[in-house]
Amino acid sequence: MASQEKISVHNLADLKNTSDDAIPNYLNSLKFKQDHTLIDTRLALGYSAFAIAAACFLWDYKLGFESTKYYTAAAVALYALLNGALTYWIGFVEKGTVYQGTAPDGSKISIATSTKKNVPIYNVKITVTPKKGSPQTIELAKSFTEWFDVQGRFIARPFQIILASNVPLIATADPKRVQPATPAADYLNADASVLDAIVASETTSTGADAASGKKSKRRKA
Repeated sequence: MASQEKISVHNLADLKNTSDDAIPNYLNSLKFKQDHTLIDTRLALGYSAFAIAAACFLWDYKLGFESTKYYTAAAVALYALLNGALTYWIGFVEKGTVYQGTAPDGSKISIATSTKKNVPIYNVKITVTPKKGSPQTIELAKSFTEWFDVQGRFIARPFQIILASNVPLIATADPKRVQPATPAADYLNADASVLDAIVASETTSTGADAASGKKSKRRKA
């Protein structure tokens, strides 16, 4: 089902932000448990810097500059330090991460997205860490036109199909959305989890579809 909200199809930031917001909505509906550590840390750094700036303004207003200039100097230094930490956190720790969470089977998943200037391609990097085993990375590059219509409405189903069909961990949780992208001759080289999900998709439905009672109804992002 298409979203009723429209965005400008020429605004790359809006296209990316809307797509980013759809990822946690979709995965959380599949019983993934989201980890908010990254965003909580970013908010803590940002609000701390704001609190220092507000306190600096308040004591300067109440007590005057001369009597508080040393406190103000310390506050400015601390404010700069916090802003530097925030910039480092966003650029070198988060690195475009829009989702971190745990799948129902205990596997960890991290999703980072990015775009290039004036290029309407959505780059997605998915890192899956099984409970036992080494991390696996999947990279996708898809055009926004695959899930936005010409009027700028976000269409959830094709977006979800792309994720479920390319990420075995998501395919296991939502086999109904899996579509075989691999030619029949290449099935021997396909991931076993994807093959199992393709078979299951013909006989099972997602929790969201079961709750709605309509097989053809699309999940909203």
